[in-house]
Amino acid sequence: MSEPSLARNFSHSTFVFRGFPELHQHRQLLALPFCVSYLLVLLGNSLLVYVIHSVESLHSPMYLLICTLCIVDILVVTTIIPNMLLSLLFNLDQISLAGCLTQMFFTHFLSSLESTLLLAMALDRYVAVCLPLRYAKIIDTSMFVKLLLFTLVRSGSIMTTLVGLAGSLHFCGSNTIQHGYCDHMALVSLACGSTEKNSAAGLAVIICFVGIDIPLIFFSYMKILSVVLRAAAAGEDRWRAFHTCGTHLIVMMCFYLVGTVTFLSRILKIPIPTDVNTFMGLMYILFPATVNPVIYGVRTKEIRNGFLRIFKLRAKKRMTVKVSPAVTA
Repeated sequence: MSEPSLARNFSHSTFVFRGFPELHQHRQLLALPFCVSYLLVLLGNSLLVYVIHSVESLHSPMYLLICTLCIVDILVVTTIIPNMLLSLLFNLDQISLAGCLTQMFFTHFLSSLESTLLLAMALDRYVAVCLPLRYAKIIDTSMFVKLLLFTLVRSGSIMTTLVGLAGSLHFCGSNTIQHGYCDHMALVSLACGSTEKNSAAGLAVIICFVGIDIPLIFFSYMKILSVVLRAAAAGEDRWRAFHTCGTHLIVMMCFYLVGTVTFLSRILKIPIPTDVNTFMGLMYILFPATVNPVIYGVRTKEIRNGFLRIFKLRAKKRMTVKVSPAVTA
């Protein structure tokens, strides 16, 4: 059998990650900031989930959406960072094709869930601020069920198609993935056949999520800002409203913009250095997951008061436990 024929029939079953080739000699030092970021994500989001779960007054739609966003952030970061840390610290940088496709599905699936949750939170605030009298009627249990079904169908069907197309390719050239995790186009770029369907599917993902979600989120916050600025009498109240909406939009735009650039760079063959592309691909997931507990937790008065209430209650219980034996004695 000729060599071209052998090449067409051969396909790699294992792959190697090389996300930071220029920093390969310093990879163990590189693991430190990612390890710290991962711990901050776990601590911040877990604490926020605990506070929302423990304080009954926070069991409202908006805070339940924040709680779900925190859980999704923990899951999506856990999908990629532990495996990457093993690669950086112990050179355990191999992954099977099945493992790569599984990681790819959950990374993109959870990222798309985050996009839907950000959209749902923006629409929730829009209804609460712009249509307050109809809020209880619009935002109810049936709406959440419909949102859940919509999210699962949209994200599940698109990401299953994306991963299915990637899994059907043959990889007869290099088996080195130029990324820190199994990104869709990073794997597809290694295929030795036609990848037009995969590129089209990647563009469809961007259009479906970025092209639809961003305009709706932006419209919601602009309407919210308009209503709040008209209602706010003092300059300080106006600045607070502008600062809050602006902060939310900046974090969201970082998520969408950086994610879109990393996705499109390979589809459109934009020459971005591997180290930069890998860093951007990690930051669009890590950055929002790290700052969301601050944006939606520390800076939210109700959640901050709930945390202080739990802290004071625990302190009071400890004081009671310490005083009781002394009184008995």
